[in-house]
Amino acid sequence: MRTNGIFPVVAAVVGTMIAGAAHADVAAAKATVDAAKAAGVVGEQGDGFLGFVKAGDAATKAAVAEINAGRAEVYRQAAAKNGVTPEAAGASAFQSVIMAKLKPGEFYKPNGSGWIQK
Repeated sequence: MRTNGIFPVVAAVVGTMIAGAAHADVAAAKATVDAAKAAGVVGEQGDGFLGFVKAGDAATKAAVAEINAGRAEVYRQAAAKNGVTPEAAGASAFQSVIMAKLKPGEFYKPNGSGWIQK
């Protein structure tokens, strides 16, 4: 598996995706997820996707599904450009972009581990 060069590509694409959304519905989903992260309901997983630290309501579940669908597409594109799997691209995004953006008090879950509060 080739991983050279994937970090900058995934970082740029995911960073752009996380930093701002072009569509109002994605912006609303991001706001819902940000509030859920601050409340300890949603956290970042080692695979590059959002997960539930504890049960969330229907709106939060829908927002997480929307953000995760967008991330899955980004990871597929980055993987195709770099000759790696989408799973490798997601894991790379977690290490190189998502972990750096975690705020104190938010939760993350490295692969093979439980939830950890930053």
